[in-house]
Amino acid sequence: MNRIAWPKISWWPTGLRTRFVLTFVAVAMIAATAASGAGYVAARGSLIDETQRRAVDSVRDRITRLAPDMSYPPDQQALDRLRSSLGDDVMVTYEELTSASGSALGLISDNLRTAVVEQDRFAVQRVVGESGPKLVMATPIMRTGIDGRRSESGVEVYVVEDLSPAQAQLDRWTRIVALTIAAALPLAIVSALFVSRSVLRPIRRLGDSANQLAAGNLSTRLEPSGRDELADLAHTFNQTAAALERSVEELRHQEAEARRFVGDVSHELRTPLMALISIMEMLEADARSWSPEDQEMAAMAVERTRKLARLAEDLLEISRLDAGAVELRLEEIDVAHAVADTLRTRGWSDEVAFAPTGPVLARVDVHRLDVAVANLVGNALRHGDLPVSVEVRAQTDDVVIVVTDHGPGLPDTDTERLFTRFYKADSARTGSSGSGLGLAITKANAMLHGGDVRAHDIDHAGAQFVLLLPRRLNEEPETDVHDAHA
Repeated sequence: MNRIAWPKISWWPTGLRTRFVLTFVAVAMIAATAASGAGYVAARGSLIDETQRRAVDSVRDRITRLAPDMSYPPDQQALDRLRSSLGDDVMVTYEELTSASGSALGLISDNLRTAVVEQDRFAVQRVVGESGPKLVMATPIMRTGIDGRRSESGVEVYVVEDLSPAQAQLDRWTRIVALTIAAALPLAIVSALFVSRSVLRPIRRLGDSANQLAAGNLSTRLEPSGRDELADLAHTFNQTAAALERSVEELRHQEAEARRFVGDVSHELRTPLMALISIMEMLEADARSWSPEDQEMAAMAVERTRKLARLAEDLLEISRLDAGAVELRLEEIDVAHAVADTLRTRGWSDEVAFAPTGPVLARVDVHRLDVAVANLVGNALRHGDLPVSVEVRAQTDDVVIVVTDHGPGLPDTDTERLFTRFYKADSARTGSSGSGLGLAITKANAMLHGGDVRAHDIDHAGAQFVLLLPRRLNEEPETDVHDAHA
């Protein structure tokens, strides 16, 4: 099933606190605006209706009071008296006679006059003139006969009432509503900050505790407060942390037991293996008078015994590194001369090209340097092709030892895996004389010094390993102790 990839909103803030505050403020402002708007609309309708009702009642009362005093049919003087009694902006008509005064009479529409003439009813219309809102009222005057019957008198009254006071009141209410909404904004922001702080503080503590847990402080715990979902989350975190601590402690215990076992076995094997190697070498010397097949079997037995001895030595070295029982004994030496000694003592001087250009001074552990260089050169001789070359050069802060072979190069894998324990590039090498621990020991010794070792392929050659060690020429001579975990 194809999933629709919704576009990401780039303008929306990513911080939880910011999003919480913005959402809280938006909801609060919408609520305040809706409440104020609803109240304003209701009050506005009530004010308009009440103003219109009062104006209509006032006009009706005055007409009802004045109508009986008129003579019918009325003359111009009677219309003028009625018009002056009703106030300003009034027009009274009777057939062809008209009495009018006021500047707002132009607001009387033809539709309103038609409604009065044809429908014989009280009509009201709200209009807006140049001077503001007006209420135009129109009504016919009815005559009441001696028998009580009502009939049309033919007199029509038009009154224009000014609604400016009511509009001024509405304007004041509008300003009050706007000020209320504006005042709600800072209050909403302050409330949002307060609420977000109380809500996000436990989450922040949870994040800090998770970081401490990730950093290795497995005793980290939270103090739950309250009975809400955040408190449940704190309880869950504590249970998870406790379970993780128990699991890690169990794994550490098992790892320590395994390291102790490897160290003990390697140590116990070392003495009998040395004796066995001596016996096998004597056997190899006596086998010179044997048949070729027996000589080959004797040589194979000697080689296998030596390989087993090297494996025991490497396992013992790894166990010491894992236990943090390795002490660096730094001394200022010529690294080029030390590398030459490593090649000479192992009989590699004729197989390895090494031509130092001059002394390269550094403060290193001579034994650790010897082990690291021997592992790199031995790895190149076993898995690469001749010629194998070694180069030693000085940089500002580091000494660089480069070992290059002309073999098939590195396998198609992550180069960091080359430095893991018992790593074999391919199944064809499982029978090689290497233990699979040499590069891991080299990595550990480099890290003990505060350096590193890297591997890569080079053009027109094979694999190249680069060992970097800090020179430490400006440090005071002393014995440095480091813990390492290879």
